[in-house]
Amino acid sequence: MKNSNYKVYGYRWIILTVFMLISFVIQLQWLSHAAVERPAEVFYQGQFNPGSFFNIDFLAMVYMLVYIIISFPASYIIDAYGIRVGIGLGAVIAAISGLLKGFYADDFLIVVIAQTGLAIAQPFVLNAVTALTVRWFPLSERGLAAGFGILAQYLGIIAAMLITPMLIESNPQLPGYGSGFPHMLMMYGWLTFGAAVITLIFLKEKPATPPAADNLTRQSFIKGFTHILKLRDMRLTLLVFLIGLGIFNAISSMTDSISANLGVQDSDGRIGGLMLIGGILGAIILPILSDKYRMRKRFILICTIGALPGVLGLSLTGYFIHDTTTAYAIAQASAFILGFFIMSAGPIGFQYAAEISYPAPESISQGLLLWIGQISGLLFVAGMSMKNNRYINYWMILFSILMPLVIGLVALTKESPMIITEKDKTLMEKTD
Repeated sequence: MKNSNYKVYGYRWIILTVFMLISFVIQLQWLSHAAVERPAEVFYQGQFNPGSFFNIDFLAMVYMLVYIIISFPASYIIDAYGIRVGIGLGAVIAAISGLLKGFYADDFLIVVIAQTGLAIAQPFVLNAVTALTVRWFPLSERGLAAGFGILAQYLGIIAAMLITPMLIESNPQLPGYGSGFPHMLMMYGWLTFGAAVITLIFLKEKPATPPAADNLTRQSFIKGFTHILKLRDMRLTLLVFLIGLGIFNAISSMTDSISANLGVQDSDGRIGGLMLIGGILGAIILPILSDKYRMRKRFILICTIGALPGVLGLSLTGYFIHDTTTAYAIAQASAFILGFFIMSAGPIGFQYAAEISYPAPESISQGLLLWIGQISGLLFVAGMSMKNNRYINYWMILFSILMPLVIGLVALTKESPMIITEKDKTLMEKTD
């Protein structure tokens, strides 16, 4: 480093790895039932009313519902007391709730209570991504670090989508349909407990010397919150996440219902799994390119444009194509495309919001983006699941109509001034 006041430590990669581990298990727990919704209805038969709001889909929706309530208190704790306290608190709550869910896997009411506890833990972890990157990483690596932080969440979701069906008897043609939930939830519970212990042992607040100059000053929570809402580009970004993240949350929560709508009987989790595989690749590739070329807006625009064909494929397939095999193949390809682009927009968008809202605390900007996406996601899921998923086709078509609006909103934003300044510095250093 040229400035002796700033230093980048190798321990930052341990911090990132620990964060990825706790993020992974919390997202794994979020969708532990989503990919096997129909077998779960058989396993918990008689314990809930399938036609009510309090059904299997509620286990995914409760994460979004609780996030709306807990997000700002979690962001305040992260800002006021630091990432070690904030993430550590989330880890403790997740550990207790994960084991409770495993020990009482056959009691739907207790599973709901435990899932609510996991939902409370989620914002203490999710809202800390950019706060962690700014404490431990230089600006030139923050897109990459945020990308890996979000990547862990995607890995947790893909594990829920692909591994869970392997642990559950999901084929209605076979005996024992709907069995395996106690074993699966107990395994996930101990995994969550172990991740929480590792987090508490290895997570540190910040290095002895900051990695960059922008770490030095931050506004108070209230002042930062007010500052963010006054920014035109931040308001536009909030609208982008209101629609885009809401669509992702809705499709992730309803993958088995989408498969059923296409006529697929086996809850194999392929639509969700392929969407997550695409998202993993995108979250690795595009944030790295965003850092390399010092561009945020342009890559967010690429992500939203690229996501449009994926949404169109998923939406129009169920409406126009009636051959199940063909429709399912198109839906899987569309899910992969959608995942690659829309899920890579997340880490780039979080970093963009943190940069344009500086010196507001990063936990506020990220918390706001996630918060507004949870609201729309909750509304979308509630609408899609109405009357036993009767209107799911119409909601998917609505998503296709909304995506061009997202593209237009991104086009109206301006590039991050912080990343432009960093780009100019890099060019000057190369010239010197």
